[in-house]
Amino acid sequence: MIGVPAGEGVPAASAPGPGAAVPLGDSDLLALGELVPADGRGQGDDRPTEPIRVRCGRPLLYPVPGEDLPVHLRRRAEATGRRYVGALFAFDLDTLPRRQRYSAARFEVILTDPGALAVRLDGDGGTLGLSWPEALAEPTSATAVHTVAAARARPGWLARLASRAQSPRAHVFGIHRHEFGWVYEDPRGDLLVPRAHGMHALLELPPGVTRVAGALDARVRVTGGRDPYSAGLRESVTFDEALEAGGPAEGAAVRLCMAVDVTGYSRRSTAGTEQVQRDLVELLSRVRQDAGVPESSVRPQPQGDGQFTVLPAGIDESVVISRLVAGLGRQLRALNVGRSVAERLRMRVALHRGLVKPASNGWVGVAAIAVHRILDSSPLRDAMTARPAVDFVLGLPDVLFQDVIRQATEPPLPADFTPVTVELPAKGFVEHGWLHIGPEESV
Repeated sequence: MIGVPAGEGVPAASAPGPGAAVPLGDSDLLALGELVPADGRGQGDDRPTEPIRVRCGRPLLYPVPGEDLPVHLRRRAEATGRRYVGALFAFDLDTLPRRQRYSAARFEVILTDPGALAVRLDGDGGTLGLSWPEALAEPTSATAVHTVAAARARPGWLARLASRAQSPRAHVFGIHRHEFGWVYEDPRGDLLVPRAHGMHALLELPPGVTRVAGALDARVRVTGGRDPYSAGLRESVTFDEALEAGGPAEGAAVRLCMAVDVTGYSRRSTAGTEQVQRDLVELLSRVRQDAGVPESSVRPQPQGDGQFTVLPAGIDESVVISRLVAGLGRQLRALNVGRSVAERLRMRVALHRGLVKPASNGWVGVAAIAVHRILDSSPLRDAMTARPAVDFVLGLPDVLFQDVIRQATEPPLPADFTPVTVELPAKGFVEHGWLHIGPEESV
């Protein structure tokens, strides 16, 4: 029997689920480990022809700002300088031969630094603060807001936190220790242990820590054949993950700003606008990820039919801008395949750069205002109207064109831009800029 250490088991709360979890992709995979039967068991005629394995996902770590911690942890952070990060873990078990089943599974994390502790463990999204009113997870707690943002870099991982019907609840162990984990088991044997698993932990780290290292372990019990057996990883799987410096820096810094607005949003039905919002959030997250911008380093500001994002300070704009533009074209093209003209997602996009800083209700700074002036300008709006087969148009100021685009060796190249003047007399705003029109698609 795979058990929980005495006195430490806490059943995870139940939450409605969105359906089956998506298997771990190769980009999310840390290691593929072999589960070895204990004491030579599981060697009967109905044993698997190949060793059963477990796919261990690369842990996803993201910062949780002090202001979003529970009061007792916030005070502890202020008094000790300790840092808090959320951590998502994922495991996939192999398919078993017919009639066999996993009757129990145990997943353990052993952090290398004994001063790093798990101060909270969540077996599902309900305890974390996630709900699934539809297919997408909705955050209902401050920590869950950061979890959702971070998980955009790992499509499908949030679905692993949803409770599933006819599956046992996770029991957690190791609170306030550097060795902790989750156990899935139904003592009565009525419920099926799933093959795809996802777990969440809130970690407390000593001051100054910039990496989190440790090992992952997995054990299972297999029943249903003539020779029930337990099995465990032949060797623990090690990990060593760098931590982001945190969310957006609290001080002023020169940063790249990106604003996006969907064309034709107001003409859609309520269901249509809901779909647009889902598509927009997911698409822009993938675009940033493809450009090498970690989701944990940005806090996109939703605007219904648009989104405003301040990218991290210190990025290589010559690389990021090229990848952003290429990613927009690629992701929009894939999304719009097979859609009618009315259903296609089309957007105006603007970039700007300048000194900005976070304030009480968003970012402040000239660039944060100017990027929206470009976004709403006549040249961009007119280009979208005149070119109905184009999925997106991009506007940017002369300073970005001269500093980045003029020196570009990867598309978009200088010849791909047309000079424009952005003029808003009512706002007292005039700026010379450049317009790039995305590729035309057949409609």
